[in-house]
Amino acid sequence: MEEKQNENPNPTSPPPPPKKPPIPPYVKALSGSLGGIMEAACLQPIDVIKTRLQLDRTGTYKGIIHCGATVARTEGVRALWKGLTPFATHLTLKYALRMGSNAMLQGAFKDAETGKVSNHGRLISGFGAGVLEALVIVTPFEVVKIRLQQQKGLSPGLLKYKGPIHCARTIIREEGIRGLWSGAAPTVMRNGTNQAAMFTAKNAFDVLLWKKHEGDGRVLLPWQSMISGFLAGTAGPICTGPFDVVKTRLMAQSRGVDGKMKYKGMIHAIRTIYAEEGLLALWKGLLPRLMRIPPGQAIMWTVADQVIGLYEKRYLRNAPL
Repeated sequence: MEEKQNENPNPTSPPPPPKKPPIPPYVKALSGSLGGIMEAACLQPIDVIKTRLQLDRTGTYKGIIHCGATVARTEGVRALWKGLTPFATHLTLKYALRMGSNAMLQGAFKDAETGKVSNHGRLISGFGAGVLEALVIVTPFEVVKIRLQQQKGLSPGLLKYKGPIHCARTIIREEGIRGLWSGAAPTVMRNGTNQAAMFTAKNAFDVLLWKKHEGDGRVLLPWQSMISGFLAGTAGPICTGPFDVVKTRLMAQSRGVDGKMKYKGMIHAIRTIYAEEGLLALWKGLLPRLMRIPPGQAIMWTVADQVIGLYEKRYLRNAPL
């Protein structure tokens, strides 16, 4: 009888707690878009300098400081914010799509019982979000942004492209709609790899540095989010430097007088740059990328974590992030 009593569950024991609802993808999308606005306003000059260095084939600029000072002196300080409109719009939409799609993809990899996501699920979700943002948003916006940034001077009469809309229309008229997706292949490789590393690293640093686990109900302080975001944003630029240089070259080129393009595609561009400029040319602009992307991720995650935390505190109470 004792054994049967021990085997029977206690009828008075409380039922297991209900499964906590997740943060909706649209909340994560909103958090990313707000973070993107803040990032664009703060870091646009570094992006302009990076683009100028990557397009410099004659050694005009001696480094980051010299490039920034030269642009400001010869073209005015406002030139350091060239392409801000497409850049800010691009970041806002990109982060909204990245955070929202990553949340949806991670939902497919969550354990049905624990609600946790494995590391391989986080990697695949991040890569998928990066590929999606590259094809839908990043490539056409960066083509317009880079074409605007490579123009020297501020006088509208001397510039080929008068603004973002005029630039897009001109590209479509002269190169066809596919011109807006120049450099799509290296952009997909760059963004997919970047986001796979970034989402995985952000979660790892949250756990390692702050003992912050998904679903524990804690909200990181802004300075903690900033440090985790900064560290998570460092690996991608080093690994994907060649893809970024090739992407910039493919996006910046237009047809010559003979109607031909210098670079015929991603592989051809890598070979041509290596043959003409050497191996290190494939990592041109790495330092300004490291000056822009990790701080950008620090800014974005600081805003995003607070927005998500506010929603969690107000509506879900310890819902899993």
